[in-house]
Amino acid sequence: MNGFFAEEFEADAPTDDTTTKANGPDTGNTAWPELGAAAYRGLAGEVVTTLLPQTEADPVALLLQHLTYFGNAVGRGPHYMVENDKHFANLFVLLAGNTAKARKGLSAGRIRHVFDTADPDWARECITGGMSSGEGVLHAIRDPVYTVKKGVSVMTDPGVSDKRLLLDEREFYSALEVMKREGNILSRIVRDSWDCRPVLRTLTKNNQTRVTNGFISIVGHITIEELRQKLDHTSMANGYANRFLYGCVHRSKMLPFGGDELDTTDLGTRTRVAIETARNFDRVTMTAAAMELWVAVYPQLSCEVPGLLGSLTARAEGQTIRLALIYALLDGADEIDRVHLEAGLAVWAFCDASTRSIARLAPFTMRSLIGAPPRSTRATAHAVSSRWAG
Repeated sequence: MNGFFAEEFEADAPTDDTTTKANGPDTGNTAWPELGAAAYRGLAGEVVTTLLPQTEADPVALLLQHLTYFGNAVGRGPHYMVENDKHFANLFVLLAGNTAKARKGLSAGRIRHVFDTADPDWARECITGGMSSGEGVLHAIRDPVYTVKKGVSVMTDPGVSDKRLLLDEREFYSALEVMKREGNILSRIVRDSWDCRPVLRTLTKNNQTRVTNGFISIVGHITIEELRQKLDHTSMANGYANRFLYGCVHRSKMLPFGGDELDTTDLGTRTRVAIETARNFDRVTMTAAAMELWVAVYPQLSCEVPGLLGSLTARAEGQTIRLALIYALLDGADEIDRVHLEAGLAVWAFCDASTRSIARLAPFTMRSLIGAPPRSTRATAHAVSSRWAG
């Protein structure tokens, strides 16, 4: 990220001997972001390092999708409290490549294969695409519908019992087009779904669709130019854009004949165990070590940033907490420890840098991001930087 994040989260992504990046970045003077080593920890890191040699997909795309898939498969149970708000393990991720050949879709196929073992029912029934309308999204996880006939309430639609839904949008440009149409409620449903409101509903008087305790995650695929064209002041003003984590991805290598098929049974089995363990948790807290780190980084995460960048990154604290929560659940832990928070911070730092690249903003220092911070903030940053560097 910047400042005192730099030492701890320096780039060190998993590599293999055949890795030769293709279709590399074309971002002018802006450096292509790289994900820090802290993010590739635990089971998620093992998934990436196992799959990477046999795919052209970017390791970042593999990691972000594994985290998102896992969080949705766990469901609406474990959460971290921020005052009266519950942060669950649902993520909205947008993978942005320079071209359509960034191999974003290949990463989805590889991760899907792991979850075919981890939770086959979820993988078969709860992953879908087609964000054509807010009503359509709600219909996929709708509550039962009852109609009164001759004074008796009769079920006319049994609804959908499993409220988990992962929207896999390979052409997210189309969804952004829909969200800009006047009268379309998709952007509101996106906002409310990330917030995990207990009830989602359409506002039509007749044929109202209602969803109780829905749990929605999103993985979108788009080119950087398409994203630049569509992110405007409207999307900033209605608030759906800052619900997403933006990740710049590109092809990791050339494999003219494709990668070999891998036996991911062990990874899938271990993922299933982590999912089943996590479902037994309710409120997740932080260890003392994680709290100490959170106190140190919170001022920077919470700093107000003006303009487009500030609008896109306004939920830094909430996004980081959700990422740390998922890393903890992957470890079978009901507390966020320091390593989990460090992993979440590394992912957030990468997504923040990706957002800058997409917005054509130059790499930054702490002072350029937040101006001259109060003396106490500078002292805290220096102390943490020295401790981590030592």
